[in-house]
Amino acid sequence: MEPLSTTAFLVSAAVKVLVIFTVWLLVVAGVTLAERKVAAWIQDRSGPNRVGPWGVLQPIADGIKNFVKEEHIPGGASRILFHLAPVMAMFPAFVVFAVIPVAAPLPTPWGLVEVIIADLPIGFLFVLALASLGVYGLTLGGWASNSKYSFLGGVRASAQMISYEVALGLSLVPIFMLAGNVTLPEMVRQQQNSLWYILPLMVGFLFFSVSYFAETNRMPFDMVEAESELVYGFHTEYSAMKFAMFMMAEYANLVTASALMATFFFGGWDIPFWTGDNISVAADGAVVGAVPAWWITLLTAASFAAKTGFFIFVFMWVRWTVPRFRYDQVMSLGWKVLIPMSVVYVAILGAAMLALDAAGIEFGVRYALSLTAINVVLMAGIVFWLDRRRIILGAAWRQVRPQQARSRG
Repeated sequence: MEPLSTTAFLVSAAVKVLVIFTVWLLVVAGVTLAERKVAAWIQDRSGPNRVGPWGVLQPIADGIKNFVKEEHIPGGASRILFHLAPVMAMFPAFVVFAVIPVAAPLPTPWGLVEVIIADLPIGFLFVLALASLGVYGLTLGGWASNSKYSFLGGVRASAQMISYEVALGLSLVPIFMLAGNVTLPEMVRQQQNSLWYILPLMVGFLFFSVSYFAETNRMPFDMVEAESELVYGFHTEYSAMKFAMFMMAEYANLVTASALMATFFFGGWDIPFWTGDNISVAADGAVVGAVPAWWITLLTAASFAAKTGFFIFVFMWVRWTVPRFRYDQVMSLGWKVLIPMSVVYVAILGAAMLALDAAGIEFGVRYALSLTAINVVLMAGIVFWLDRRRIILGAAWRQVRPQQARSRG
């Protein structure tokens, strides 16, 4: 199949931006309703059920309410930064989603169209660079509000983001080492041809998921809001649509994080146990593998949506079942546990890859199974050793341990 012409490429790019971001915004609005429904299900109550059947129109009602609501700006606030902070909080989640492939290539009369907004050659690095910008919106919002509660929330946001940003980047280094490429579509194709990265890199997935929980400020890492301590954290002084923008930014980050988990570790849009979607495009535009079809594109989009939806549910499940960490525990987990263990994990995985290459084992199922065995051993060590009152102790354990010893005596 011939490559797209310049006109066809520009038209397809505009259509992809319009369609994908429209669907993505609808999903973000729907996730706000799903959060309430999941919370109600866990707490054995009904949840939203007054606006539309089963409350499905509740996000629209919330949007109208925020548009018409009176906006309050503190007298001592820095007005320019106060207005700019919600926009800066939303921007990274929107832009990062542009490099995530959401389905198999779509055949058209003008050529084969990749279902991704921007297939950047530095997609992996783009994710790391843009994902770290969200903290600027939270910190500026806290500082510009001229409130001590908001300021403390902003300070916590910057400290928490910095603490877990390093661990997040280190958890993705094994993917780069295994894939040998930084483009997300290529990572999906490699998982189609061997095993999903969740098996040979399951420890990396553990570090990545914990780090992204902290990056999205979700329970049990919501120290930047901490209603029992900081009223409402960095957006205490925000109201109306600006407050809604912060909420949209949180749920947008939730959707983007779930999509990244599905792409990096669960094959992206790949349908398991089926080779009919193994479609790739060579540098000269030739199609390699299965024959593209519009129904294959729809099936793979549904597969990607199902995987992303599962991780969205996991985020919500954890939020409504796990209590908040203390601040010292959050910092200890980031600096004393995740970062050192991520460095050791990268070293062990690098040594294992060098050994497999020296043994003449080429990349494929056998190669991935060998790394899976190593990761199973490492995961067992983490599960049966980590947090057995040895590492994630917190400052209070120094006082609790002697008391327990005396009570036992």
